[in-house]
Amino acid sequence: MRMKVTRREAVRRLAASVIPLAFPAIARAQAAARVVVVGGGFGGVACARALKRLEPKLVVTLIEPTGIFTACPLSNEVIADLREIDAQQFGYDKIAAQGITVVPQAATKIDPHAHSVALADGGTLGYERLVLSPGIDFKLDALPGYDEAAFEKMPHAWQAGEQTLLLRKQLEAMDDGGTVAIAVPANPARCPPAPYERASLIAHYLKAKKPRSKVLILDAKDEIPQQRLFEDAWKTFYGDMIERVPLSQGGRVTSVEPKTKTIITEFGNYTPEIANVIPPQKAGRIAEIAGAADRTGWCPIDPVTFASKLVPDIHVIGDACLGGGIPKSASAANAQGKACAATIVDQLSGKTPETPKLRGICYDTVAPGYAFSLAGTYVPKDDIFVETGNGGSSAVDAPRETRAREAAEAQAWFKTITADSFG
Repeated sequence: MRMKVTRREAVRRLAASVIPLAFPAIARAQAAARVVVVGGGFGGVACARALKRLEPKLVVTLIEPTGIFTACPLSNEVIADLREIDAQQFGYDKIAAQGITVVPQAATKIDPHAHSVALADGGTLGYERLVLSPGIDFKLDALPGYDEAAFEKMPHAWQAGEQTLLLRKQLEAMDDGGTVAIAVPANPARCPPAPYERASLIAHYLKAKKPRSKVLILDAKDEIPQQRLFEDAWKTFYGDMIERVPLSQGGRVTSVEPKTKTIITEFGNYTPEIANVIPPQKAGRIAEIAGAADRTGWCPIDPVTFASKLVPDIHVIGDACLGGGIPKSASAANAQGKACAATIVDQLSGKTPETPKLRGICYDTVAPGYAFSLAGTYVPKDDIFVETGNGGSSAVDAPRETRAREAAEAQAWFKTITADSFG
């Protein structure tokens, strides 16, 4: 059972997870060592910057093939025409200015015996420690009919950027009276509440511009995060515009036919005007190439050190981990990146790493000026992270003023975490 805390107190506690001073006391490494970080999202950049702050002598290299990072948090607002995509985009100049070498290449192969990373341009980088923060990839073989060619007709928009804009364009082009179907996979998946936030904000867009339209959620789960909060908000704002079909009522998508935009479930077929298909997920491809992912597709780790259980001298952070109770979210990845950096510096200096206590928060906006949140604190137990109960969910019966304050806090949180990550 979660202990109830006020929203203001939860946010105060969680702010410590995204400010530069929130590190344990750490002995400095005795000599320079090479640490390579693969992946320039919230986890990877937090880890790289923390490494350099904690031990300036380290030779830290960040491998990230894209020159611009497009953030997933708040990207549902882009789909609903409430925000522009450039507000989601961040460069790596300030990271490079910190003394971190930013390599704009893809990592193509990892040799754990030679301690080297091969790059797309044919070059290689050596390391003493390697951190993988590759985010997610898709299990396309788990959803027959859905492949990369299908992305253009049935966008997932689960990796922010071009797909986000494609889904927005499809909404703009749809005639009034159409149906937008969102196929939601089973867990584990990136940001479990986000599909329902997306449904909410798409409904907001449709209510304003195409009011005879509907949103259909085809769900591979029976229960969803903060279900009562979402359902109450849907009733308040959107009436019967949103319909959710859970697992037990045939909501799990078993295959798709992109040519006709048909979604096939165990109980029937659907042919919506727009099919937003979010496929089953796994760790980013480089984790599999490195041998750090197991049969589940995710990466088992030691939750105290983030060390891979399958490959020596490799640490895995963020969405790619088999993390147990800790969500796959930007907030959690940022906190893991900092804790992993502290562990590496401790180990390189011969110290025993401290047991991390990670804090995370997730905001869900269901209409402009109306949001709620879920906060948690997570600690290692056995091979995973578990929630300590030192967190809290927004109250179901909170007044409208509280929802408005949390909507403002969501915007402020995004500014804080992106500034902390990208400068």
